[in-house]
Amino acid sequence: MSHQTNAIVLFNEQTIRRTWHNEEWWFSVVDIVGALTNSSDAGAYWRKLKQRLKAEDSEVVTFCHALKLPSSDGKKYATDCANTESLLRIIQSIPSPKAEPFKRWLAKVGYERIQEIENPELAQARMKALYEQKGYPKDWIDKRLRGIAIRQNLTDEWQARGISSAKDYAILTAEISKATFGMTPAEYKQHKNLPANSKASLRDNMTDLELIFTMLGERVTTEISASEKPDTFEDSKKVAQRGGRVAGTARTETEKELGRSIISKDNHLTLTHTHADDEQGAQP
Repeated sequence: MSHQTNAIVLFNEQTIRRTWHNEEWWFSVVDIVGALTNSSDAGAYWRKLKQRLKAEDSEVVTFCHALKLPSSDGKKYATDCANTESLLRIIQSIPSPKAEPFKRWLAKVGYERIQEIENPELAQARMKALYEQKGYPKDWIDKRLRGIAIRQNLTDEWQARGISSAKDYAILTAEISKATFGMTPAEYKQHKNLPANSKASLRDNMTDLELIFTMLGERVTTEISASEKPDTFEDSKKVAQRGGRVAGTARTETEKELGRSIISKDNHLTLTHTHADDEQGAQP
């Protein structure tokens, strides 16, 4: 399981971003501050706290690293991050009744990561449990997790071709999406009435069939790229278009057979509500 697939954890239902750096997890300090203080402006709170810690000649601020984390607009920005040791010292500087529970949570998260290194299937099991808690049906979850693995194979292939920036990944992903569905991911989010600046994942709001054709486009792109080994970004872009066209053609043929469009306006809320209604209707 890729570290990227487990880059978000929850503390009391609040999102904590993290990234794998120097063989350990580094957590967003702003997210931690927000979870502990319930501040309406966690960024401002952290800036003031940093100033105070510097004035006190505390070394903890120097141990924070600016690492790139995804923001609400889908892009990655340099964000103050701290490892477990530094976070424990920062927490001591924040008056909060949540401090002790958070310390226990942090220790648990660290231990879970050690377990996941020894047994990667545990990471997948935890992701599955998280989706179940959000109300997703089990067959959908299986497809989503498989899609995550296929996506990781694709990004590994792109890295092998010398492509590494998030911007380039986004461009190539958009090419696959346009060829598969006739829309870029941003346009697709609008189609599903998902706010453009929200943290909502498009794939977490896809139907089973939308996930399947997404996987097909990305898997075919991976296979073509691995076979032809394009050595320029433009060549990889053409490969992405070809992979997407294979999925797009399959989607069109499927729509003819079904007599309806695969592309849906349904999002997570409508999908989970529909599933719940189906289950209730099946009750004796």
